[in-house]
Amino acid sequence: MSDTTREFVGLDSTTAHRAGSGGHPCQGLYHRGAGPRPTVAVIATHYQIDFSEHYLAEHLAARGIGFLGWNTRFRGFESSFLLDHALVDIGVGVRWLREAQGIETVILLGNSGGGSLMAAYQANAVHRHVTPLAGMRPAAGLDDLPAADGYVASAAHPGRPDVLTAWMDASVVDENDAVTTDPDLDLFDDRNGPPYSAEFVARYRAAQIARNDAITDWAEAELTRVRAAGFSDRPFTVMRTWADPRMVDPTLEPTGREPNSCYAGVPAKANRSTHGIAAAATLRNWIGMWSLRHAQTRAEPHLNRIDCPALVINAERDTGVYPSDAARIFDALASTDKTRCSIDTDHYFTTPGAREDKADTIATWITRRW
Repeated sequence: MSDTTREFVGLDSTTAHRAGSGGHPCQGLYHRGAGPRPTVAVIATHYQIDFSEHYLAEHLAARGIGFLGWNTRFRGFESSFLLDHALVDIGVGVRWLREAQGIETVILLGNSGGGSLMAAYQANAVHRHVTPLAGMRPAAGLDDLPAADGYVASAAHPGRPDVLTAWMDASVVDENDAVTTDPDLDLFDDRNGPPYSAEFVARYRAAQIARNDAITDWAEAELTRVRAAGFSDRPFTVMRTWADPRMVDPTLEPTGREPNSCYAGVPAKANRSTHGIAAAATLRNWIGMWSLRHAQTRAEPHLNRIDCPALVINAERDTGVYPSDAARIFDALASTDKTRCSIDTDHYFTTPGAREDKADTIATWITRRW
């Protein structure tokens, strides 16, 4: 992997141009090995995490596959995210692979949150079904996205609204009060478990959905109110989002994961920290990114429009994405050529040999088709 060449790529988008400070809205690193120039390349993008140095890049480059770790204008700015503009930015990367690098076969890698984002890209490139937020014009170029040739979901969840709701603390009583808690729904009250009864889990899941819907109700009304006063939007905070019962109780959907753990550590402690998804949001951002009712960032409506070859990889020790998530993604895909597999590792494939196994799995899957 020491022979991997990395090339910085910075490009304008159809709806965003180079900033006064010099940065391009679309940026990434293209990785390729020392051998012949690749004819197949993978592009990986996330809603807001920097994927330019994605851990898989050098592994695939060493196997003769180009890898573009690609960022949209929303890297680090999730609270400003607009799906149609992000898709246009991804299209800039796909075009660059084909036109500047001569890539014949482009594979979309939907890793973690990127699973639903890349599904939205491919589906819209073919079906042009994504719409802008209410009251906004669609991003220029949204109906002219170059389709990819294959789709890979890796340790991916079924979308931003779905994962947030699954992780939400259902016992929150007041969105403006970080402390007040309904004891009958408190995941961290020993009287409730673990282990948690099926009855408790059912009530808890229903309350999580109700919490998401209640925030949506408030966001819609608040957006109407502030716009009437001349504001375009306003920020707010969503608290306590490390509280999926599966994080605490390993008997719920058993896997090889470490019990009582999440990506931010011990759930009871993480749930009371300032680090969590949707911690910084705006009204428009909630409606377009996190709302179960409205957001187009849910994977299934896009997956059922994807008919290109697809591969779904599950991480068996993942503490935030579970086998049922991989099953939902696999089942929703419209592809007749689709493959599902698991690797015994964590969310980031950090266990010894796991990244090599993942690269081999993807490379073999590609070689058999292209």
